[in-house]
Amino acid sequence: MPNTLTIGYIGLGLMGKSIARNIHKAGFPLVVHNRSRAAVEELVAEGATAAHSPAEVAAQVDVVFTNLPDSPDVELVALGPKGIIEGAHPGLILVDNSTIEPAVARHIAEVLGEKGVQCLDAPVSGGDIGARNATLAIMVGGESSALEKVMPVFQAMGKTITHVGDAGAGQIAKAANQIMVAAQMVAMGELLIFAKKAGADPQKVVEAIKGGAAQCWTLDVKPPRLFAGNRAPGFKAHMQAKDLNIILETARQYGIPLPSAALDAQLYNAMLQNGMGELDNSAVIGIIEMLTGTML
Repeated sequence: MPNTLTIGYIGLGLMGKSIARNIHKAGFPLVVHNRSRAAVEELVAEGATAAHSPAEVAAQVDVVFTNLPDSPDVELVALGPKGIIEGAHPGLILVDNSTIEPAVARHIAEVLGEKGVQCLDAPVSGGDIGARNATLAIMVGGESSALEKVMPVFQAMGKTITHVGDAGAGQIAKAANQIMVAAQMVAMGELLIFAKKAGADPQKVVEAIKGGAAQCWTLDVKPPRLFAGNRAPGFKAHMQAKDLNIILETARQYGIPLPSAALDAQLYNAMLQNGMGELDNSAVIGIIEMLTGTML
């Protein structure tokens, strides 16, 4: 039985395309838009409908999703010329899967709310693998009535859907998630190079420690890729750097000292300066390698 909600998806990057595909596979009619057209054509070949602007998407759908690189991109697509606001209609729901500043999410919700649009900030965690396998963790800020309507779509995208609170709360949860992710990636890089330089086999060290208190998603998933010499994304290092900058900016707004996150931000910014921005966020080990003169 076909789903009655018509869904729009704007932003078909590494994760957005997979999420949109899973929504369509679940039986929702899908309208897509992307700045570069190759991903649009790919999904149209699978049965989606193409649109040529965010406004055109919004005018045709019940729920419009965005998945874009940064706060200014989401604000432009939502509120700018030919943006969602120009195709807005009462009852439309905007769901933003991007990771952006909580303050921007709140501003967009306030402006679109005046047009009768409900907004959910719903950033996701789980990387490209989670997007492809529909196992994402989705953290949601916004009105519970909007979440109730969109829940069947979320269930086509992810395994864990948590309503954190009002507008912006989903982005705060994602920022908290990224504090932990960055810390784990840096710690993993340090422990692998520590083991190597101090004279132990890093692969055996990982096997020895991942069954104990050091166990985490990062140690379960990332070392085999690194040992195989694979530093392709995954989740790109420049996006991790962007997320850490969002965290530090939000922390400044609220007067929150975050010494470890600040150090992690410096290491990821060093990746960017050394041409590593397109690599996986686990490739922060490359900076540890440079600092120690030791290759994994």
